[in-house]
Amino acid sequence: MSKKIEEQELANLKEKVSNINSLQMQIGGLEAQKHELLHGISLATTEFQNVQKELQDKYGKVSINISTGEISEDEFGTKN
Repeated sequence: MSKKIEEQELANLKEKVSNINSLQMQIGGLEAQKHELLHGISLATTEFQNVQKELQDKYGKVSINISTGEISEDEFGTKN
């Protein structure tokens, strides 16, 4: 004859295991979302660098006020 834990103990144990499994699945979902966001940052940075290069080719090494679009000479740059 095998021994068993009480039904209430078994239910409690199953609840705790289920909770852990649920939390692990949520963490997996968050990690997948994090991966997608990191990929998005990488893509946005590449696109920014492309625009930055286009502007530098057109205007030279200058500073651009992101609010107004005003161009000012960089301390070490020259305007084309």
